[in-house]
Amino acid sequence: EIRLAESGGGSVQPGGTLRLSCATSERTYSSNCIAWWRQAPGNEREGVATIYHAGGPIYYAESVKGRFTISQDNAQKMVYLQMTALKPEDTAMYYCAAGPPKSCYAPLNSEEFGSWGQGTQVTVSS
Repeated sequence: EIRLAESGGGSVQPGGTLRLSCATSERTYSSNCIAWWRQAPGNEREGVATIYHAGGPIYYAESVKGRFTISQDNAQKMVYLQMTALKPEDTAMYYCAAGPPKSCYAPLNSEEFGSWGQGTQVTVSS
């Protein structure tokens, strides 16, 4: 069973911090690339960061490098996205998704990710 469930979204001011969580199942976590994607209204879905349980973080979008950190908890089968120095342009629905290991590598292709969570909203506004 593929299971992905996001949590941790909310509203923050510019410069603020949020940590998103993605709960997965044993099977999902151990055999897939897990990625964070985001989509703002009117925009295409953007790959934010990827991680593979055996290798750690693999990819960050240029727009988030130095501000966002993807991490994992092997025991809990959790994937996190620590977001700092948030900007209004980070406002979007954030999704975690699972795909084959090769999908962790750039260029990211959303069509390679076959399973998606329901999303969690992040709003950055003063």
